[in-house]
Amino acid sequence: MEKDLYQHPDYYLLDELLTEEQKLIRDTVRSFVKKEISPIIEEYAQRAEFPKQLIKGLGETGCFGPFLPQKYGGPGLDYITYGIMMQELERCDSGIRSTASVQGSLVMFPIYKFGSEEQKMKYLPKLATGEMMGCFGLTEPNHGSNPAGMLSNFKDAGDHVILNGSKMWISNAPFADVAVVWAKNEQGEIQGLILERGMEGFTTPETHGKWSLRASATGELVFDNVKVPKENILPGVKGLKGPLTCLSSARYGIAWGALGCAMDCYDTALRYAKQREQFGRPIAGFQLTQKKLAEMITEITKSQLLNWRLGVLRNEDRATPAQISMAKRNSCDIALKVSREARQILGGMGITGEFSIMRHMMNLESVVTYEGTHDIHLLITGMDVTGINAFS
Repeated sequence: MEKDLYQHPDYYLLDELLTEEQKLIRDTVRSFVKKEISPIIEEYAQRAEFPKQLIKGLGETGCFGPFLPQKYGGPGLDYITYGIMMQELERCDSGIRSTASVQGSLVMFPIYKFGSEEQKMKYLPKLATGEMMGCFGLTEPNHGSNPAGMLSNFKDAGDHVILNGSKMWISNAPFADVAVVWAKNEQGEIQGLILERGMEGFTTPETHGKWSLRASATGELVFDNVKVPKENILPGVKGLKGPLTCLSSARYGIAWGALGCAMDCYDTALRYAKQREQFGRPIAGFQLTQKKLAEMITEITKSQLLNWRLGVLRNEDRATPAQISMAKRNSCDIALKVSREARQILGGMGITGEFSIMRHMMNLESVVTYEGTHDIHLLITGMDVTGINAFS
C-alpha cells in the first residue's frame, strides 16, 4: 500500500464546530492509525487475520469505551468525540473499528448501563485497557433481524443457571475473554449474561472464508450446558430493551465510522485523479470525473452535518433510536456509492491492494448488513414517521 497521505475532507468547515479537545483527540487517533495500522492493514486483510498487537495501542488511545466515566477506566469523553474516533479508525479499516465498537458499545456499555457495581468494577477497567477483550452475542443462525425469536435459553440450577444455544457472526469471538450474551429465562424473558472464556461447554469456533472484514476476527458462540453463576446475570434490564439499547450505541458509532470509509475513498480518488494523466492532462480535468468527485463531496458533507447534529442530540440525551437508524443507514449507503465511484476513477488500480478502496468496498458489504440491515433501518424510519409497524 502507498504511504498514508489521508487528509479529511471538510467542505463546510465543520472543524469550526469542534472543540480544541475534540480535534486534539482526533489528531491523536489519526496519528496512531497512520503510524501503526495503515502500514500493516493490507497484509493482514489479505491473509484474513486480525492484528492483535494493535489492542494495547487502541486501549492507550482511549478507543475502548471512550464515553465511560473515569471511575470505570474510561476517559469520560462526549459522544461527538466518540464518533470522531470511530471515524478515524474506520477510514483505515472497518474491521478495526468493529473491534473497538464491539468492545465499547456492545460489551462495556451494557455492563455499565445494566450491570451491578461489582460487575462494573470487575470487568470495565480491564476492558478499557484491552487487558480483557469482549464480544456480544445476540444474532443466531435463524434469528437475525428478529432477535425476539432467539432460541438460546437458560434454566435455574440453584446458585447458577444452565445456558444452552448458539450465536453466530460474532466479532471478536475467537479471542474474546468475555462475552455479553442475550438469552431467554424460563419465563421467556430476554436477559444478559456475562460469560468468561474457560467456562465448561462454552466454545467459540472461528468463521472462515469471508470476503469482507477480513482483518476482523469473526466466530460463533456455542453453549452446551454452560454453568453461569447467577452473579454474572446483568440485573438492570429484562426484555429486548437491553440488547437494542446496546445496538443504538453501536449504530451511532457505525454512522460516523462508515462515513470515514467514504471520506478515505474520496480523498484517495481526488489525489489520484489529479496525478493520473490520460489524453495529455490529469483525469481530474474531465467533466465525468469532476461529476463523480463533486457528487462524492456533496454526499459526504451532508452526512457530516447529519452525524454532527446527531452527536449534539446524543450528548444531550435526546437522540432517538430511529434517528440513529437513519444516520447508520445513510452513512452506509453513501459510503458504498462513494467507494464504487472512487474505484471507477482509479480504473484497474482500484482493485489492487496498493489502495484502500476495494478493501473498503468489501468491508462495507458487511457494515451495511450488520446491526440492522439496510432495509430494516428503512422500516424503522418508516414506522417512526407513520406510526404504523410494518414488521408484524
